[in-house]
Amino acid sequence: MKRITLFLLLAFLITPSFAQQEQINPEPPVRGFCIAAPKPADLDTFLEFINDVLEPAGVNTLVLRVDYNYQYKSHPELRDEDALSQKDVDRIVEACHNHEIAIIPQVNLLGHQSWASDLGNLLKVYPQFDETPDVKLPKEYKWPNKDSLYCKSYCPLHPGVHKVVFDVVDEIVAAFHAKAFHAGMDEVFYIGDPDCPRCAGKSKAKLFADEVKRIDDHLAKSGTELWIWGDRLIDGKTSGIGMWEGSFNNTWPAVDMIPKDVVICDWHYVKAVPTAPYFAQKGLRVVSCPWRNADVALQQLEDMKNFRQQSPSPMNQKFLGVMHTVWTPAESFLRRWKENEKPKDGLSDIECFKALSKAWTGK
Repeated sequence: MKRITLFLLLAFLITPSFAQQEQINPEPPVRGFCIAAPKPADLDTFLEFINDVLEPAGVNTLVLRVDYNYQYKSHPELRDEDALSQKDVDRIVEACHNHEIAIIPQVNLLGHQSWASDLGNLLKVYPQFDETPDVKLPKEYKWPNKDSLYCKSYCPLHPGVHKVVFDVVDEIVAAFHAKAFHAGMDEVFYIGDPDCPRCAGKSKAKLFADEVKRIDDHLAKSGTELWIWGDRLIDGKTSGIGMWEGSFNNTWPAVDMIPKDVVICDWHYVKAVPTAPYFAQKGLRVVSCPWRNADVALQQLEDMKNFRQQSPSPMNQKFLGVMHTVWTPAESFLRRWKENEKPKDGLSDIECFKALSKAWTGK
């Protein structure tokens, strides 16, 4: 009995504990900034912002929401009327390269194919891709509404949709010399519609997961990493998070079906909801994303550091960092930044970014 007890004691002493496992730098590697791509008229101001603000702020990752604000050659019919040229993009790429800022272009896939009463370019040009063609956009948009319309989606099972969107994805990745691509995929309310001849009756979770995998597999051919927003992968009802930051339409089981190499952008704007460990435990890398509340942003950053320090390996490596998000046009944000806009009701994307910048750089 004594020998057995001694053996167990020795085994305990030499077995690695969480505290003895591989230690990593508690400072998360991603210091991100997400904003819409500027219009050509605002390009010079945007370049000044990269040079004079983003680099001193310590930003090393720029998610640029491009969508159709680029002069696509593969599908010129999808261009915005006033879109960035390749020369414009080259200037953005050069500025970011000079400051070692990685650019990740975004084009919204699956959801966000409309906004309020405006139809996006994809469904405007290719109406056959619409998941809900019978739902008409109202002249005056209100929420809630009888159609449960927030934003339109394309049908992920339409036989022609991926030829078009993958052409766009490939071209924008090449244009920005990007190693990662952001597909959006947030707030997808229309999926598996009962009137869709292809999707009706199918699992919404599987439809969502299959679309993520389809995009990820395509990007893998060029060695490009996929980033997406994480809200559709959270059970909004059980968690109490709600229908915006989480899913009420049963897409959330897709979290167990998507590839583990996808990076999740986990956005929470009102409270620092600790869902990053949920994604990390699923084997997914995660970036926390604030917006206008500086206290939330700083808590998310502190949580990221703690998660990296307190989690065992390899889970500690899943916590990548924090990315500030801006949800006004680039021109509006740049103008307000120059004017040093003051917070309203304590909320300001300007002050939120300043607080993160100070935390990142100590300045």
